[in-house]
Amino acid sequence: MYLWLWWSICIHVEAANDSLKPGDTLNYTDTATLCSKIGKYCLAFDYYTNDDTNYLIVFNPNNKLAVWISDGNKPVDKDSAVLSLSHSGVLKIGSQRGKPIILYSPPQPINNTKATLLDTGNFVLQQLHPNGTNTLLWQSFDHPSDIFLPTMKLGVNNKTGHHWLLISFFTRTLVTPGAFSLEWEPVEQELIIRRRGKVCWRSGKLRNNRFEYISEDAQRRLKYSIVSNEDENSFSFTTTNGEPDLFWSLSDSGQIYDDEGYIGWADLCYRYNTNGGCQRWQDIPKCRNPGYVFQKHTGYFLFKNLSIEKNTSYGHSDCEVSCWSNCICSGFMELYPNGTGCKFFHWFSAENYTADSNGVNFYLLVNILTHHNGKSTYFFQFSVVYIYCCELYLRF
Repeated sequence: MYLWLWWSICIHVEAANDSLKPGDTLNYTDTATLCSKIGKYCLAFDYYTNDDTNYLIVFNPNNKLAVWISDGNKPVDKDSAVLSLSHSGVLKIGSQRGKPIILYSPPQPINNTKATLLDTGNFVLQQLHPNGTNTLLWQSFDHPSDIFLPTMKLGVNNKTGHHWLLISFFTRTLVTPGAFSLEWEPVEQELIIRRRGKVCWRSGKLRNNRFEYISEDAQRRLKYSIVSNEDENSFSFTTTNGEPDLFWSLSDSGQIYDDEGYIGWADLCYRYNTNGGCQRWQDIPKCRNPGYVFQKHTGYFLFKNLSIEKNTSYGHSDCEVSCWSNCICSGFMELYPNGTGCKFFHWFSAENYTADSNGVNFYLLVNILTHHNGKSTYFFQFSVVYIYCCELYLRF
């Protein structure tokens, strides 16, 4: 799930510079941020969630959407963080506490460099040559977080072996790498979502600039670009009408969505169903039959027949998979306020609680298989999935 900046920083887009030259720095305490030429994106140190964890962030000043962070595993010291470009060509984040975060260090010192935030949202480090040409040394688009922007790539650089892929956040408030990845599969020419390395959703092959399992509404504004040569195998998109704020986001629960709605949803793939691009798995527990899904509820109940997973390496999808694989588990909730850990319910049903919008959120296994004229049919159709998806995950 993409997150909006929690901040009170004063943004002066019209007065901002777009580049760092050798010897320049950007401090956490600076009131002005580094902004692209027309102010479409800005770069600053700030806290990404309400736990006051700080990172170097590229954001859209129009909607305060953070589209890139420096490294989810390496928060910075808010009191002393400094982004600097040295006279030898080293681009790094330093602070008085902890080791510096090296974004780029050249094999040999170079002094003719410049770090620029482009209007695409890409933060680039270039070597400047006397003839007016530039060599790209490093770019933030090579290290995306959970947001996919126009002209950004998914795929692989065949020369370096570097993979371009989106990685979801661990939870809604923890930006460390999560369970899901969005990748480009060049052989079949389709997008895939993996959960902890295992493919759980496919977009279907790209035909006539359209993916089979992505709705037309979600694709009508997009023009796709496929590159397949000795240098790279990649997928990217641009907008057909130049919409400035369009993006894709990969949520911590395995959903892809843009500013208008949902594009793909691996969170609704239960191993037995293949609708909407879901992939069938072989290791389905014998106690789980087609039609069972986790449904969100809010309310109060007696905490009986519980088991606890205190391990903070468990996120929402890990709790869900653990419950799904345990035949006596009928529901779960996240244990800690940051979305980690699990609390599992055993032999629990929807009748055992009181619904209340002020209560706690939890997820129960329910069977949405319906019966008509003695024949079993699935209620789990594509259009209904969209409604189910929004009902469960938009109301936090």
